[in-house]
Amino acid sequence: MDVLSLLEERRSCRSFRKDQITDAELDTVLDAGLWAPTAKGTQDVIMVVVQEPGLVRKLSEMNAAVMNAGSDPFYGAPTVIIVLSKRGKNDMVDGSGVLNYLMLAAEEIGLGSCWINRAKEVFDTEEGKSLLREWGIEGDYVGVGNCILGYPVEKAQKKPRKPGRIIKVR
Repeated sequence: MDVLSLLEERRSCRSFRKDQITDAELDTVLDAGLWAPTAKGTQDVIMVVVQEPGLVRKLSEMNAAVMNAGSDPFYGAPTVIIVLSKRGKNDMVDGSGVLNYLMLAAEEIGLGSCWINRAKEVFDTEEGKSLLREWGIEGDYVGVGNCILGYPVEKAQKKPRKPGRIIKVR
């Protein structure tokens, strides 16, 4: 797919099949994330892949607790990529670029994806910090977002774009 069509076609997926994505698909998506630009080329963004069902469920529950929700904010996706950035001036911007590259790569290979917020709140808790230590992550990292991945039950349809969002000053 050409890049402009890819940008136009990608939509958030909120309904996933239960089967896990392949290692090759996961590696393709992760490799794309490595190529996202970062301020001054620091490459201070890391990605943590979680596919163990019990831990995915735990992370979903932690995420839901932030917003006092009783539903699954990960929509049953079998894979979660947690994007963390070294805390500092550009942490959210750099991590956001990585999340976008992950989702575009997922679209390119036929996977469903969705950016799920509240990673900052989850990993600023003691329980979240404990998980980071358990995973061997040292230093001061901030949760930027979660990229959920899986096979979509159905493809979301494009919605029209709101008019009046481009201003040209010449």
